Amino acid sequence: MDKAILTCALTGVLTNPKQHPVPVTPAQMAAEARDAFNAGASIMHIHMRMQEDGLGHMPSWDPDVAESIVNAIREACPGVIINLTTGVVGKDISGPLNCIRRVKPEIAACNAGSLNYLKLKEDGSWAWPPMVFDNPVAKVQQFLDVMQECGTHPEFECFDVGIVRSVTMYLKNGMLKPDMGRAEYNLVMGVASGMPCDAELLSLLPKYMASDSVWQTTLIGRTEIWPVHQKTADLGGMLRTGLEDTFYLPDGARAAGNGVLIEALAACAQRAGRAIANPSEARAVLGLRAG
Repeated sequence: MDKAILTCALTGVLTNPKQHPVPVTPAQMAAEARDAFNAGASIMHIHMRMQEDGLGHMPSWDPDVAESIVNAIREACPGVIINLTTGVVGKDISGPLNCIRRVKPEIAACNAGSLNYLKLKEDGSWAWPPMVFDNPVAKVQQFLDVMQECGTHPEFECFDVGIVRSVTMYLKNGMLKPDMGRAEYNLVMGVASGMPCDAELLSLLPKYMASDSVWQTTLIGRTEIWPVHQKTADLGGMLRTGLEDTFYLPDGARAAGNGVLIEALAACAQRAGRAIANPSEARAVLGLRAG
C-alpha cells in the first residue's frame, strides 16, 4: 500500500482508568477519538467498558453501551471507520454478536486461533492464572457468519505464526466470502506467550499470507515497539497504536492520550515516504461498504 492506513486502539480491556488515562464514557471515547482522527487515524478500534461508577475497568457487552459509544465517536469524527472488538473466552459469544448486530461496524476483530495466554512476574510466578484464549474454527465461523449478515469486514487477529498460516487456510477454504472485503491479517506482537515484538520476525511473515491481502501490526509494549512500527511502515503495512497497546511514546515519555500516539505513528509512515490515508481511501483499500 502506498498510503498508510492508521488505526487507533482507544482504550482496551481491564486497564484501570483510575491509574491510566484510558477513556470509558461515550464523551471520553469521542474526545480521544477526535484527537486521534485529527492526527491521521481513519479507523477507531473500540472496546466497551461498564459505565457504572467504580466499574470502568470492566468490559461491557451491553449493546446500548456499544451504540452510545459508537454514535458519539461517529458524531465527533465524520466519516470515521469503526472497528469493534469481539474477543471473549468460552463458548458464549452472544455479547459480541449482539453488539455487532446493533451497531453494524464496518470492521470487527476476528480472533483467528487459540493461544495459551500467559505472563510471568519477575519472581517466576504467574501474573494471572494460566488461561486459554479459545478460538477454534467453529467459533471463528460463527463470528464470520454474523459479520457477513451485518456487512462487517473481519480483521483476522493473529497472535502467533501458526495462526497466520491458519488464516491463509481459512481463505483457501472459502470462509471469507467475496462481499466481506479484502483479506486482512492483524499481526499481534508483544503478548508474552505469543509472537514477540521483533522486526526480524515481522519481515518474514508476509510470505505466509495470501496474495492480494493486506496486513497491519498491533504492537504491545513500551519503547521497544517503535522500531517495529517503523519496520511495518517500511514494509507497507497498516499501522495501529493507542492506549490499548502502549502508554509510551518513542522517547520513553508517558502518553497523555491517544492523539500524541497517532502523531508518532504518522511520523513512522512519513519517514517511510508514505502519505496518510483518509477514511475514504482506507475504505477503498479494504473493500468496505461506503461510509
